[in-house]
Amino acid sequence: MAHAFTYDVPIGPDVYARIKEGLGPEPPKGLIAHLAYRVEGGLRYVDVWESKADWDSFVEERLHPVVDSVVTEALGFRPPEPPVERLELIDAWIGEPGSGVA
Repeated sequence: MAHAFTYDVPIGPDVYARIKEGLGPEPPKGLIAHLAYRVEGGLRYVDVWESKADWDSFVEERLHPVVDSVVTEALGFRPPEPPVERLELIDAWIGEPGSGVA
């Protein structure tokens, strides 16, 4: 079953770009879609994964090591994990690679 959720982070596009660079070009196993957009106070992420296990593996193995260093350097402290709102996903319609915003 797909795992979809959204959460807000207190960073701007510059810090987000540094995190993405630190993660490298290889897409994470199980990622279906990831959106990041501006909201008051930072960015909001909307993610869709093939499973919660894929998301959990990505967080522990790739995301946290990068976020811990980049965000701590940028903000001067490591903020707590943001609250995650689980979404009851009905469908995820994904376009062809290369057709979106990069």
